[in-house]
Amino acid sequence: MADIQKILAKMRLSPFNVRFGDVCRVCDHYFGEARQKGTSHRIYKVSWIYPPLINVQNFKGKAKDYQVRQILDAIDKLEEEK
Repeated sequence: MADIQKILAKMRLSPFNVRFGDVCRVCDHYFGEARQKGTSHRIYKVSWIYPPLINVQNFKGKAKDYQVRQILDAIDKLEEEK
């Protein structure tokens, strides 16, 4: 859990410089297993946002910054509901 919190802090500090594997670990922790993996994209089904899908794309080993911000917004909404 401490690892996830460190990755989240790094994501919030600089969303443009986060490794794809780290983002996938955070998404697996908060959203469960990806519906699709094994390609350059991972798609997570999230029921509390619209549209209810989160797409994470591997671009040269990093996650795209706008997708990292979408993930952070979804995690914030999840934390608000708790």
